[in-house]
Amino acid sequence: MPERHGRPETASEALARLYDLDLSEDPGDLDLYLATAARTGGPIVELGVGSGRIAAPLAAAGHIVIGVDDDPAMLARAERRLAATKGARRLRLIRADMVEVRRTDLGTAAADGAGLVLIALNTILLAADRRRQRRLLATMAELLRPGGLVVVDAWLPSIDDLVRFDGRLSLEWLRRDPESGHEVTKLAAAWYDETSRVVTLTTIFDEGEPGTTPRRWTRSDALRLIGADELMAFAEEGGLVVEQLAGDHDLGPFGPGSERAILIARKPG
Repeated sequence: MPERHGRPETASEALARLYDLDLSEDPGDLDLYLATAARTGGPIVELGVGSGRIAAPLAAAGHIVIGVDDDPAMLARAERRLAATKGARRLRLIRADMVEVRRTDLGTAAADGAGLVLIALNTILLAADRRRQRRLLATMAELLRPGGLVVVDAWLPSIDDLVRFDGRLSLEWLRRDPESGHEVTKLAAAWYDETSRVVTLTTIFDEGEPGTTPRRWTRSDALRLIGADELMAFAEEGGLVVEQLAGDHDLGPFGPGSERAILIARKPG
C-alpha cells in the first residue's frame, strides 16, 4: 500500500486517493467552469474543493482560486496536485465547513468578494438536509461581489434509479490504481428514504492482486437530493437572480429526463 512520509496510509488518505481513481473517467464538467471563469474573472471560490480536480486547472488557466474543504486528506492531495501545476501560487486552500465559511475567512484576495463561487459534481448533496442546503446557497451569495456568479451542479436520479436504491450491492468498476499499482474493485449499495429525500450510499473499495486477500476501504455518505425548483428557490431566497437552469454540462436545455440540474445565478449590483 502507498505510504505517506514513511508511514502506512490512513483510511482517509486511501479514500481520497480512491476518490481520484473513481473520477479518472472524466465527468466532462471542467470546460463549464473554465468558460464561466472567463466571463467573471477572479477570484474564484470552490466550495468542497476536494482533491483539486477543478481548482487546479482554473489556477493553471491564470485565475486566483480559493478552495474550501473540511477533509484534511483531500486538501493534502489538492496541495500535491497543485504543486505539479503552473498555477501553484494562484490557489489557496482553506480547511473549513463549506456552509459556514465567510468572506473574512478567504483573505485579502477576496476582500471585495469573489467573481465566481462554484460547487461542482453533486457536492451540494453532501449538505445532507434542507436547512444546510438553503444555508449553503446563502453562503455562496454572501461570498460573491455584486455581479458575480454562482454555479451549482446537482444530480437528479430517475425514478428507476430510486427503485434500485434498496440496499442491493452492485459492481461499479474494476481499475488498476497507478499510485498503488493494485487492482481496485468498486462496489456500492444505496438506500433511499422518501420522507427525507436522503440517499444513504455505502461505497466499498477492495484493493489488491488476484489470488490475494484484498485490503478493504469503506465509506458511507448521506446525500440529500435536491430538485431543480428547490435549487432555484434557495438561490432566490439567498438574494441571487437565476440566470440559467441547464440540464447538462454543455448547458443544454433543462427538461423532462434531465439527469442534472446546472444552476447559474447572479448577485445583483
